[in-house]
Amino acid sequence: MRKLSHSLAIVALALGVGASSAASAHAIWFAQRAKQLAFIYGVGADDLDSVKRLPLVNHVAGYDAAFKPVATKLKVDGPMVMVDSEGSPAVVTAVMPYGIWSKQPDGEWVKKGRDEVPGALMSTKNFKYAVHIAGPLSAPLPALPDQTLQISPVAAALPTKMGQPMKLRVLYKGKPIAGARVLADMVNDPDSPPLKTGPDGTVTIKVRNQGLNVVNAVYQGPSDEPAKAQRMEHEATLSFVLPHAPE
Repeated sequence: MRKLSHSLAIVALALGVGASSAASAHAIWFAQRAKQLAFIYGVGADDLDSVKRLPLVNHVAGYDAAFKPVATKLKVDGPMVMVDSEGSPAVVTAVMPYGIWSKQPDGEWVKKGRDEVPGALMSTKNFKYAVHIAGPLSAPLPALPDQTLQISPVAAALPTKMGQPMKLRVLYKGKPIAGARVLADMVNDPDSPPLKTGPDGTVTIKVRNQGLNVVNAVYQGPSDEPAKAQRMEHEATLSFVLPHAPE
């Protein structure tokens, strides 16, 4: 009985470590900086060097309220990466393939496959996605090109007040996916226990902020390079802003 309890404890610890490491993984999202829309790389309050990582971004897009394309790109502006668009897109997206990373026996992560890291504790092939809703939409957000993992509000209209419920659907390759882990507040509460999507890919959160909200979702799938990585990890964000009261 003692051996069984010990085994269960080890399994529980392993599951807990896996969940916390996924929940605290670095992500990409969009947020306003000096009244412009910026591309952010980080976790929690850590706003890290996005300029350094800009070459990893392989897709950026903008759409109007009816989801028609709007010419959009990213540009470096000092220490920041800003959105440069023809017009004012209602939706902006980005994709960043982040490569294969392995956790060494000493706990450090290196950008190498497990075939190059003796005794690797974990190896993952990582992809990061971001969707930002900047304006009112004419219909619910559809599956967007190149967003392999995507968080979509079920309703077209966003909530208006902090604390209101918001039903979300997580899509993997355009279809609802069960079991994706969802954080309601990637920026201000990145270590909170994640929720999981149901069989229809949905989850309901409470909107955390009367201001910037960054929702995070993680889905782990089978590896397409098993010799190098044990799994593929897709991480998506959905960012939007609830307006404050008039000054």
